[in-house]
Amino acid sequence: MKIKLTTIHVDNQEKALAFYTGALGLTKKADFSNGPFRWLTVASPDEPEGTELQLALNDSPAAKAYQQAMFGQGQPALMLFSDDIEGDCERIRARGGVFAMEPTEVTGSTIARLNDGCGNLVQITQLARW
Repeated sequence: MKIKLTTIHVDNQEKALAFYTGALGLTKKADFSNGPFRWLTVASPDEPEGTELQLALNDSPAAKAYQQAMFGQGQPALMLFSDDIEGDCERIRARGGVFAMEPTEVTGSTIARLNDGCGNLVQITQLARW
C-alpha cells in the first residue's frame, strides 16, 4: 500500500494555493470544481507523482473545530521534511513566509514552524545526522 493523498483544511483555498505554491514552492497538481466544491491539490516538485496534499475548504463545523483546536494548541497540521532547513527557511522567508518559530535544534532534529495564513501551522523538520 501507498499513501497517495492527505488533506489539510484551510479557510481560503485561493490564499492557501498562493502560500503552498508561492512561499513553500510546492506545485499545483489538481484544480477542478463541481458546483461549489473545489478539489485542489499540491505536490512536491521533487516527487510530482508522489503524495498529494489536498487543500480542502473547512466549510464543515467538524473540520473548522478541529483546525481551530489544533492551531490553538500550537500543533502543526502538516509536517514537511528538509535536507537543508536553513536554506529552505531562507527561501521561504524571501517568498513572504513568516515563521512562528525559527529553526531550533531539538532532540534528534531541527524544526521550524510557520503560519500558512489559512488557519494552520506548518512544521519543517530536518532530521539530525548521527
